[in-house]
Amino acid sequence: MSRATSVWSDAQNILRGALMGGADVVPGVSGGTVALIVGIYDRLVTAISHVDRTFLGHLHSRQWRAAAERIDLRFLLTLGLGIGMGVVALGGLVNHLWTNPIWRAVTLAFFFGSIFASALLVGRMISVESRRERIAMLCLAAAGFVFAYYLTGLRGSQVEPSLAFVFFCGFVGICAMILPGVSGAHLLLMLGVYIYLTDILKRLPKLQVDAHDALVVIVFGGGCLFGLLAFSKVLRWLLQQHRSPTMAILCGFMLGALRKVWPFQHDLTPEIEAFKEKAFQNVLPTAWNAQAGFCLGAALLAVVGVFLLDRAFRASADQTQ
Repeated sequence: MSRATSVWSDAQNILRGALMGGADVVPGVSGGTVALIVGIYDRLVTAISHVDRTFLGHLHSRQWRAAAERIDLRFLLTLGLGIGMGVVALGGLVNHLWTNPIWRAVTLAFFFGSIFASALLVGRMISVESRRERIAMLCLAAAGFVFAYYLTGLRGSQVEPSLAFVFFCGFVGICAMILPGVSGAHLLLMLGVYIYLTDILKRLPKLQVDAHDALVVIVFGGGCLFGLLAFSKVLRWLLQQHRSPTMAILCGFMLGALRKVWPFQHDLTPEIEAFKEKAFQNVLPTAWNAQAGFCLGAALLAVVGVFLLDRAFRASADQTQ
């Protein structure tokens, strides 16, 4: 691979990471979904799962190049850089649009279209050879749909968490974040720590955090790291040994998660000013008006955008091979 090609590949991975980071901070949207859209899901899961005995053996014997190649280090570093940039930059913008009364419905419609199109792409990865297999895949997809639909309907209360609970939340939250259709941010919201953690995140760039806040971030990061290393191995095994059933369940997850980003919602808690503490109920639009038209346009734009992204990243991958 030439130097120019390598730099271009790094830039693409940073962009992919930025899109994942921006998505991960929004309850209802999964960074794993974005990883599937941009064509790096398998590579990401494989790289993370390779933090194993072989990798540690390379480190112990000071075989740095072998260790780096084992975990696809350059890919992980550039992707991680992009994720961090996305959380800081895109996260604030996306959350502003998501919480703004004027732009909320259109923003949700855009996410609805992107997740729906992503589910179609995942469905395209399912391979069946008989009618029996087709029925089995449909049943698995239905099970994933029911689980995600139920999960996205739960509400969580806000708590002042202990450090042990923060570690647990990091563990389960990161597992959800790498599953397409399962929002880690929404799971943290249900566990009651989303507002607590994002408040620290908002103060972090302004250096308005104390020692306890820093400790919370470190403990949460430790939980994320432990969960990521453990769960990625299970997920990699499923993708290698049972790819079509796994994709069927993931497709169901993504379709079930559409409940969270339905654009037409009624505010059940108008007396609460803090937006993140509000509760909404999905409703059908009562009339075809400008808002409904904008929402439909945003959803269609997202569908087209997802398929164009999929085509562009596939073409780029073919050129680099």
